[in-house]
Amino acid sequence: MTSDQSNSPYRVLVRKYRPSTFDELIGHEAMVKTLSNALEAGRLAHAFVLTGTRGIGKTTTARIIARGLNCTGPDGNGGPTVSPCGVCPNCVAIAEDRHQDVLEMDAASRTGVDDIRELIDGVRYLPVAARFKIYIIDEVHMLSKNAFNALLKTLEEPPEHVKFIFATTEIRKIPVTVLSRCQRFDLKRVDGDTLAAYFATIAEKEQAEIEEDALALIARAAEGSVRDGLSLLDQAIAHGDGMVTALQVRDMLGLADRTRILDLLGLLMEGNIKDALALLREQYDSGADPVVIIQDLLELTHWLTSLKVTPEAANNIAMAGGEITRGEEMAKKLSMPVLARTWQMLLKGLDEVSHAPMPLAAAEMVLVRLAYVSELPTPNDLARQIAEPQGSWRVTRYKWRGPSTISTAERTGNEFLGRRRSRGGAICISSAEAGKGAARSFIFGCAKRPSA
Repeated sequence: MTSDQSNSPYRVLVRKYRPSTFDELIGHEAMVKTLSNALEAGRLAHAFVLTGTRGIGKTTTARIIARGLNCTGPDGNGGPTVSPCGVCPNCVAIAEDRHQDVLEMDAASRTGVDDIRELIDGVRYLPVAARFKIYIIDEVHMLSKNAFNALLKTLEEPPEHVKFIFATTEIRKIPVTVLSRCQRFDLKRVDGDTLAAYFATIAEKEQAEIEEDALALIARAAEGSVRDGLSLLDQAIAHGDGMVTALQVRDMLGLADRTRILDLLGLLMEGNIKDALALLREQYDSGADPVVIIQDLLELTHWLTSLKVTPEAANNIAMAGGEITRGEEMAKKLSMPVLARTWQMLLKGLDEVSHAPMPLAAAEMVLVRLAYVSELPTPNDLARQIAEPQGSWRVTRYKWRGPSTISTAERTGNEFLGRRRSRGGAICISSAEAGKGAARSFIFGCAKRPSA
């Protein structure tokens, strides 16, 4: 490393490897193809809106579009292109955020109508050095209603030398009148395999050794966001000092406590509330947030449910080999109604813990409910025990002898007692009616199985 490199400030990977061409942009092939065809056919829209979740390249794409529209090529005679050269004065100035004809505005900090009026006043002037004057408005959904209304007329009939590019994470907050004047591109989350392969190339450029499983863990934690993944990769390289293992990444991401979460859910399903509360307190004393613990229980419940539906879900990179085996065994023991009930109770409990003045106490109450309800049969089990008789019914005839007289329907090996519904006279219940009546009485708690 030279002295100049050692003295230069470090640039994080997110900024260092920000794509400068569409070829470097990953996961958005459909949008690139549409823009390429539009440029070749001369059917370029005057306004674009880019929408999608955080960190997937909305602002980066807007800047690449701006470079492509104003690129003049290495010889200075080029036209609009989907592959900007990167060496012409316009490309260089736009990449360095200093081009006077490419104006980038953050709508989150400039939301008022006066800000839009200032923008509109500059629309009528021709570009100084570029082919098009381009306005990039980030987080455009933050504009006020009056600001949107002020923009409508200019957005519908802008001068030929003006292009608008909007970026937003909340497309539904933008008025339909604005959306109808723009060409819309939905930027989707990047899949995990593509992210892992991309991070591998970045790690190679950084001369860092990183295990394949570690890359998969980072890609999964990024949840489709390239920016989030690069930030995690930057952190992992620093954490591992150039050699990154899957175990280090699991520790860094807080995934090392999966075993304790499995232990906690297992205790709850066994009804062992004493040990479950002790384990919760132990995790809390170690710095775990009660909200995060409930979220982890929810995620684990979802995974166990997925195991029963699709066994392929066992290939969860967030779980180690031993944890996967334990999860498969736990999923076999727990029925689908129990898992569904656990999911609903945890989902309700998550909202309680998130808004409780004492999150730990709220989390403990959630665990208490889960532990005690684990001892109860599911409605399906109750209905099956009652509605599916084992053996034949034998119905006996009794006469009314006062309020305390009861009718008895005997089943092989069992007796169900229910209060008589008629007054006076002898009764005789058919087999079908006996089964139905006994089941109804049991459900409402009016019948019981006497001790032997």
